[in-house]
Amino acid sequence: MPTDASYTKKARLKIAGLLIAVGILLFLTKYFHVQDLAKQALAWIAGLGPAGIAAYMMLYILACVFLIPGSILTLGAGILFGVWHGSIIVSVAATLGATAAFLTGRYLARDWVARQMTGNAKFQAVDQAVAREGWKIVGLTRLSPVFPFNVLNYTFGLTNVSLQDYVLASWIGMMPGTVMYVYIGSLAGDLAQLSVHGHERTPLEWGLYLIGLAATVMVTIYVTRIAKRALQTKISEEKQ
Repeated sequence: MPTDASYTKKARLKIAGLLIAVGILLFLTKYFHVQDLAKQALAWIAGLGPAGIAAYMMLYILACVFLIPGSILTLGAGILFGVWHGSIIVSVAATLGATAAFLTGRYLARDWVARQMTGNAKFQAVDQAVAREGWKIVGLTRLSPVFPFNVLNYTFGLTNVSLQDYVLASWIGMMPGTVMYVYIGSLAGDLAQLSVHGHERTPLEWGLYLIGLAATVMVTIYVTRIAKRALQTKISEEKQ
């Protein structure tokens, strides 16, 4: 029968492999002009007709799992599918991609993290508190541009937040930003003009950035309060 030590060794090997893969992907992202490759992929999808929707969604899901920035893909949806259809397609693809990354993080590393924190009352208290209030935290972080989308997908997998709460809160929280970027992409009119930089921000964009800033402040305060309350509860239980 496998021992705890063997399980720990396997978990560490999985995490080491994941970190190496992330490092390679970040290197490729920096040196191989991911934006240009994304534009080429979008141009290919544009020629697929109705099948292009499925191809686009699969590409978006893979980008989420492999930590590849999806801004160009989101902008491109505005050109390929229009604002409303594009928003729906991106919303579904981003939610599926975020869920795939969440499950990858949970089943690759969650058990190992939990074993390392066995006996750590503070971690367990906070983790359980996040599980109870997780949907609020997920929703607020999705509204904020400060918290990186791809990294959050894996990070939430290491908490006890339920899959149902994560998926629903992610879908709702990502919707405003999705519509905004798809709309901005539709204004470009041509895939060659797509860029995540170099355009003047619209009033809508400024408004959503302000909402994101407010969400950043709220999630910081909220998580701090949850952690403090959870620790106080744990200390009170130990004194009884």
